[in-house]
Amino acid sequence: MKFIRVLLAILLTVHLLSCSGQSVSSKINGVSFVASRVPIDSTHVAPVININANYAAIMPFGFIRDLQNPEILYNTDRQWFGESKEGAVQYINELKSKGVQIMMKPQIWVWRGEYTGYIKMTNEENWKRLEQTYTNFILDFARVAQETKSEILCIGTELEKFIENREEFWNELILKIKKIYKGKLTYAANWDEFKRTPFWKQLDFIGVDAYFPVSDSKTPTVEEALKGWGEHKELIKSLSITYDKPVLFTEFGYRSVDYAGREPWKSERSMNEVNLDAQVNTTQALFETFWKEDWFAGGFIWKWFHNHERVGGKDNFMFTPQNKPVEMVIKSYYSQK
Repeated sequence: MKFIRVLLAILLTVHLLSCSGQSVSSKINGVSFVASRVPIDSTHVAPVININANYAAIMPFGFIRDLQNPEILYNTDRQWFGESKEGAVQYINELKSKGVQIMMKPQIWVWRGEYTGYIKMTNEENWKRLEQTYTNFILDFARVAQETKSEILCIGTELEKFIENREEFWNELILKIKKIYKGKLTYAANWDEFKRTPFWKQLDFIGVDAYFPVSDSKTPTVEEALKGWGEHKELIKSLSITYDKPVLFTEFGYRSVDYAGREPWKSERSMNEVNLDAQVNTTQALFETFWKEDWFAGGFIWKWFHNHERVGGKDNFMFTPQNKPVEMVIKSYYSQK
């Protein structure tokens, strides 16, 4: 009888733990692993592990000539190794061999860096061609994701006009993807797009590229950035409740520049006044706002380069946290249990 009571108590504890929501220790603590010209090895993975990251987003690329061109070119001999199918497989296998889990995140690059959210065709013929070339692109990488046992597949990144104008295509595409890939699915919606994305019910995570404005200050304090997150957080949480899906920051991060929290999505090199404190404070506020919430799955810091010892540093004004004070902030939060 005593044994039965003990067994029941253990089973009850397990049940309660399984129903208690996602704990901090199960968060996706990810890096957006930038493709390079060369294969990677254990020396390139070690810095990822050193900051306690447990996930990496692998980002092969397709290219479009302009916002009205329907042809997606990919896996060509003009691409860098890491942007190709072969490179993606090599990166995934190397990372997974060291215990790092994977989000496959194929992305589109428009020539001259024009914003992908504005990709929009001018006639039905071009829309059909775009749909076909995007299908080929994403299904190819869905197969790679399945073959490599990647844990998550992101089906697109910041493609609002494409989705807005061709919603039925996306519904059908998701069904096609699910026939090939059996892992978790998300889509990386821009911070001002995610509330209008129509197919969250069909995916496993509400994916957000989290470049929300949080402060107009030259050097935001943690307190200012926390306050700036207030309204955004309530909206994000409300969608999680509405769709009964966890939220995943498919990208997050800040540049080490003045006014880092004002328009965090900007990457112009004309913004070049280094401000390491601004990056630290805004990043810390983001972690404090989200990382202990049960409905929040985690995220992928933007962005992480393979050649760790040669990038970032105290004079760097771009996004990477590498070799900057903010790297220790990330390491600390990624270590929490």
